[in-house]
Amino acid sequence: MTDTQKEPTLREVTTTIDTDRCIGCGMCLPVCPKETLAIQDGKAVVRGSESLNCDHCAAACPEDAIRVAAVDPGLSQFQTFPADTRWLPHGRFDTASLVNLMGSRRSCRNFSDRHVDRPLLEDLIKAGITAPSGSNCQPRTFTILPDRRAVNRLGRRVGDFFRKTNRMAEKRWLRTGLKLLGKPELDTYFHLYYATVEMGLSAWDRGERDLLFHGATAAIVVAADNGASCPSEDALLATGNLLLAAHAMGLGTCLVGFVIEAMRRDRSIVRVLGIPDHETPYAVIAIGWPDETYHRVAGRKPVVIRYAGTGETH
Repeated sequence: MTDTQKEPTLREVTTTIDTDRCIGCGMCLPVCPKETLAIQDGKAVVRGSESLNCDHCAAACPEDAIRVAAVDPGLSQFQTFPADTRWLPHGRFDTASLVNLMGSRRSCRNFSDRHVDRPLLEDLIKAGITAPSGSNCQPRTFTILPDRRAVNRLGRRVGDFFRKTNRMAEKRWLRTGLKLLGKPELDTYFHLYYATVEMGLSAWDRGERDLLFHGATAAIVVAADNGASCPSEDALLATGNLLLAAHAMGLGTCLVGFVIEAMRRDRSIVRVLGIPDHETPYAVIAIGWPDETYHRVAGRKPVVIRYAGTGETH
């Protein structure tokens, strides 16, 4: 949806029934979380005053008799590959292939100079928004940095922020004074990140390796509206889908946490990208064609697994 299109009010009912096609089977009723629909005189009718606009009713209808106007059908169509819009029943996908995709996706820190075409970036976003969201708010927004020049502009702004931060962190008296005031963040930053940031800034100044975006030729900033019920979760769930889709499409990705930290502390970095103040960025993804190969999936550190109420831990 573009900025100029009218968006339905949250919970507004936008469902319509084609009574000529409806056979009154009732399959739409149990999948509706708001009980918006009912069967009357052998046909489905809109009864409720609220709707999540989740499109479950339309997806469950065997006669294609239901439309939800809040849903954009174009988002199910992709530019770079043919999409199958048939529902995949539970258990009908090869689990081993899915787990292999998940395990093969890893942070890419070696990108080629090859440009990523806009249709690919737009299809990535379409894959990302298939993720669930709290109360189906779908408050996520995506800001594309379409080329290396745009990525570098953001990199310079982030670099300027961390130059200032490092100059402050170098002052021991300032770190000590802030700690005495109950604000140890600058001292913590100095001990954990100062040296890494200084190395990255020096490499950037010398025109050597880009340790922030790793030479990526595009990036996507994933944000969410602050008024959503769980904006951070919504944005990060979409990010996870996007990362997996990128690997399947041949692209490499890397989450850039330092950029998010700079954005949290300096809102001007966010505003220059055109992101309004009522949105908060939660992920910055470096994207490009990978210039690296592996022979096996990466291992993982030990994980804690608990069974609630039993005291059993693995």
